Amino acid sequence: MYEPFEAAAKLETHKQVTDERWIGLERRLDTIEKALERLEKRLWLAVYGVVAFVLTRGVMSLLELTQDAV
Repeated sequence: MYEPFEAAAKLETHKQVTDERWIGLERRLDTIEKALERLEKRLWLAVYGVVAFVLTRGVMSLLELTQDAV
C-alpha cells in the first residue's frame, strides 16, 4: 500500500504530534494543579477565619459571665 519510507515518515510525524499533545496536556494539568492549590489555601484561610470568630465570641461570652458574677 505505502512504500516503506512513507510509512516510517508518517509514524515519525505521528510521534511528534503525540509528543506535542502530551506536552500541552502536562502544561494544562500544571495550571489546574496550581489553581487547586490556591483554592485550597483560600478555603483554609476561610476555615481559620470562622474558627477565630467563634473562639472570639466564646471568649467574649466568658468575659461577660465573669464580669456579671463579680
